[in-house]
Amino acid sequence: MKETKLQVYKRGIQDGIPIGLGYFAVAFTLGIAAKNAGMTAFQAMITSALLNASAGEFVGFTLIAANASYLEMIVMEAVANARYLLMSCALSQKISKETSIWNRLFIGFYVTDEIFGVEIAQDGYLNPIYTYGVASMAAPGWAFGTFLGVLFGNILPLRLSSALSVALYGMFAAVFIPPAKTNKVVAGLIGISFLCSFISQKLSCFAGISSGIKIILLTVVISLGAAILFPVDTKEKGEAS
Repeated sequence: MKETKLQVYKRGIQDGIPIGLGYFAVAFTLGIAAKNAGMTAFQAMITSALLNASAGEFVGFTLIAANASYLEMIVMEAVANARYLLMSCALSQKISKETSIWNRLFIGFYVTDEIFGVEIAQDGYLNPIYTYGVASMAAPGWAFGTFLGVLFGNILPLRLSSALSVALYGMFAAVFIPPAKTNKVVAGLIGISFLCSFISQKLSCFAGISSGIKIILLTVVISLGAAILFPVDTKEKGEAS
């Protein structure tokens, strides 16, 4: 039985709640970085509302604190957020041709690691209403977490702040572990990704390459290899509403 729009939206909310909670915890520490860069709570909240990227915002706040030029900030932000181009390309294959340009723009605006993870795991074409549901929970957690981090972040003990900063990694692991349990190919690719990432950090020939570029290179190589060796059968796909 086909889901109604309300059911799809509620399912998005359900999947977005844990993402929003994880974003709130991580954004709290992001607020500390914003405050150290001289930003107000409102400025930091608006920044998080318009830039859905943890690494990108940390880079931005660090450059602001260092009085970097606009050109330096543009270049560094492009490098830090380049992985979202790859995610968008992958996600575009799950969007129906009937999806309007406005829904496409909304989906593209909320391409983050975790939201991408739950979207790409959906069966068939991605229903934009699902993204609306996920974003309605995730986006406020990110924005208000940054806001409160500016106001109260420095009050927290150092150990607690450090614990909050790694909460997002645990939540992201929860995105790829379930499909890895049911799909041996996914599990194998995850293992290969970990191994290649570890090797790239240890080999001296990769020493001059930034971590962001390494991630992009590994993503392209591993995903391309997986697409060639284990193509996905796209004959049976449900249409998006």
